[in-house]
Amino acid sequence: MDPGDPVRIEMTKWGDLPHWHIPAQWLGRDHHGDWLGIPPGTEMVRPGARVVSTNHQVGLVPHADLPEDERWWVATFHGPGGNLGAATYVDITTPPVWDGATVRAVDLDLDVLEGDSGRIWIDDEDEFAQHKVSLGYPGSVVVGAMRSCDRVQAAMAAGHPPYDGSHEAWLTALRGLNG
Repeated sequence: MDPGDPVRIEMTKWGDLPHWHIPAQWLGRDHHGDWLGIPPGTEMVRPGARVVSTNHQVGLVPHADLPEDERWWVATFHGPGGNLGAATYVDITTPPVWDGATVRAVDLDLDVLEGDSGRIWIDDEDEFAQHKVSLGYPGSVVVGAMRSCDRVQAAMAAGHPPYDGSHEAWLTALRGLNG
């Protein structure tokens, strides 16, 4: 792929239930993984919701060469002007897989966020607790999701890569592609 090529992020919920579908642009790859650009005006949809991005955002799909137990997430880093109130939003997912120009993962409810103020928190623990029963998450999935959530929260709190400003160069690249 070349910078600017269209890609898609397709998330489902457990049991192949539809969830977020997001068009994006491939920006490039580094030792963290594949960086995807989501410019302002991008329409993101899921059943019952439609959101239009108000700011530049870059997504990070963890590098496929990482051990599988370190790949249970997809991160989004927000540039200025967003209306979410979060600078960083990490979805805890099954390890993402590329299928051509589409990256697919199962969203496992848990999210780790860093707010615009710098506060870090875990969101949707209640949804995770409910869905592990109602959707029948296998024990290995529950363990993988919880370990990933803890690992991401600790890395974010310590400012370890990629939560150390690594995304800034990719936001600049996205702005360069889209003006």
